[in-house]
Amino acid sequence: MNATIEKFGWPATMIAEYEHWVVLLRPAQPTLGSLILAAKSDATAFGDLPAPAHAELKIVTTAIETALTQAVRYQKINYLMLMMVDPHVHFHVIPRYEGARDGEGLSITDAGWPGQPDLSQATKPDATQQAALVRWLQPLFRP
Repeated sequence: MNATIEKFGWPATMIAEYEHWVVLLRPAQPTLGSLILAAKSDATAFGDLPAPAHAELKIVTTAIETALTQAVRYQKINYLMLMMVDPHVHFHVIPRYEGARDGEGLSITDAGWPGQPDLSQATKPDATQQAALVRWLQPLFRP
């Protein structure tokens, strides 16, 4: 795994793994169920990913959207490619909703709704809460 994936807590935050991508729990949760979708490649530009990685995005994003619909009943979803600090190709996946959502002992309000996500208001689960969130979401990615 590349350094960006490791920075986001892999392997402890691993929810699902595909041939070219991993889905991780985002360590800071601006909304409940926020994820990192990271390419396993060492590419630092989206266009430099191999064609099969781009094709696999259809499978992975469908799985993410199905899982997060079940988990948090989001109203919108944002895929943010914020590669300013962490150089390898990755997205911050932020499910958006009005009000709060509850899961695994956490209640998180979408502070930015209906505008841009407010990443500065993210909840930072402790290690126990983080592990519970990973266990909660993992089964939703299994076929």
